[in-house]
Amino acid sequence: MSIEDGGTSHQRGGVPASVRAQLLATEHWGLLASRSTAQGEVLTRISMFLTFTSASIVSVALVGQATGFSDAFVLLAVVVLFIDTAIGLLTQLRVMNVAHEDLMYVTAMNRLRAAYVDLDPGVAPYLMAAHHDDEAGSVQTYYFFGNRGSFSHVAGSSMIFMTTANAALIAIVAGLLVTLAGAGTAGGLIVGALCGVAFLAVSAARGYRSYRDVWRRFTPLSPTPPAGD
Repeated sequence: MSIEDGGTSHQRGGVPASVRAQLLATEHWGLLASRSTAQGEVLTRISMFLTFTSASIVSVALVGQATGFSDAFVLLAVVVLFIDTAIGLLTQLRVMNVAHEDLMYVTAMNRLRAAYVDLDPGVAPYLMAAHHDDEAGSVQTYYFFGNRGSFSHVAGSSMIFMTTANAALIAIVAGLLVTLAGAGTAGGLIVGALCGVAFLAVSAARGYRSYRDVWRRFTPLSPTPPAGD
């Protein structure tokens, strides 16, 4: 529905179109600032996780050399790996939340562009980002040229990066525990690999399900017209 319904091309409810455009632009800039802040924060969180994990592994290696890889070293290694894994899972949770927030900001800005087009339909051909606040509109805004597949977009995301890093940590912890339990190196490798792959698969499935749930619950105001319209 056009935001001009019930009014003239210049005013609605006595508010000049120029004032409405300023209000929309102010909201647009606020969304841009919030999106930038969220992206910067999550990249910092990922960097902190990588730095902490790298430093802790180096520290464990130094302790191992100093203690001759004694039983105390093994206990320390297990504790440190558990801490690294816990921090990794918390970071992954934040990355997932920011991914949803980013989609939220993109969809909100698409809706504002629809309002711009309602104010002046002549600007529509000059907008490379979408002015439709549905799933198809979000895909267009994320990549204007439209020739990049969903797999490339997802596989290259920070969420998959963090999930893969956590899968590796979980595989190491699981393999180490199984080896310490007496299953041998081969058993530890097999169990570790299975745990890592299972975590990666479950995380990817949950991420996809949460993405689908967003669009299942969301009702767009300016959906993308059917092809050919």
